[in-house]
Amino acid sequence: MTQSGWTLVIHGGAGMMTRDRITPEQDAGARSALGLALDAGSAVLAAGGSALDAVEAAVRVLEDDPHFNAGRGAALTHEGVAELDAAIMEGTGRDAGAVAGVTGTRHPVSLARAVMEQSRHVLLGGEGADLFSREHGLEQAGQDWLVLPERRRQLEELQARGAGAFDVDMKYGTVGAVARDSAGHVAAATSTGGVTGKRWGRIGDSPLIGAGTYADDRAGAVSATGSGEYFIRAGVAHEICARVRLAGVPLRVAADAVMADVLALGGKGGVIVTGPEGEPVWSFTTAGMYRGRAGSDGERTIAIYGDE
Repeated sequence: MTQSGWTLVIHGGAGMMTRDRITPEQDAGARSALGLALDAGSAVLAAGGSALDAVEAAVRVLEDDPHFNAGRGAALTHEGVAELDAAIMEGTGRDAGAVAGVTGTRHPVSLARAVMEQSRHVLLGGEGADLFSREHGLEQAGQDWLVLPERRRQLEELQARGAGAFDVDMKYGTVGAVARDSAGHVAAATSTGGVTGKRWGRIGDSPLIGAGTYADDRAGAVSATGSGEYFIRAGVAHEICARVRLAGVPLRVAADAVMADVLALGGKGGVIVTGPEGEPVWSFTTAGMYRGRAGSDGERTIAIYGDE
């Protein structure tokens, strides 16, 4: 990777993505969406734009696509509501913004960026985050736009199994992007609807800086997807960057080691990572992971299954 090169890596969630579980139509639709997200982020980076702008652009595309669990088509809470979480972070000054439990914003990743740039805070939640969104002119989207019939069906199926049931398909459709721009700076963004049937204002790792999202020019940028409670306990995103920065561990080695630690705790999922030199990395402990990468070297990959 030359100093002027750029890299973009994206994900649309990890989980039980196998050829016998995903229809050809779902496969094609997800790959198309990943391609459009790569196009959006790559256009920013190829024009000399910032990693921050690129990850926001890529995630906005995925938030609008119902194949994934973010924005439109997000998983529903126990009460049947789409409560959205997102975070964004840039590696130069480690500025960050995040939102949790928002219910009326079309692009939570852009709301997270507004929190970063237009408030003194890092993380806003619930009604306050929704109010901030309206006051700052973010594009609004009602529950009638965010909630899809298939997600209602999934919630009803889950609830029919009784109290304490959980998402046995383990499809963590969280979306995210990491990038390294031509100036050598990195950024990360993550957006999610959480898990089907979540209750009591549950918040996962995605909007938590250092757990599901992190960026530091000295080490790298990370966006995670998976069983959020375990990613929070392991501090996954920061832990990967800390191993790189303090111990000089290569990005891939650090990512694999931290994902193995999560697995040992009982959690599953995956991460995407890039660093100051622009190497693209993904690591996952599930059957599959919606993922893609593009770079100034002309490389472009879109994949779903573990054997790709």
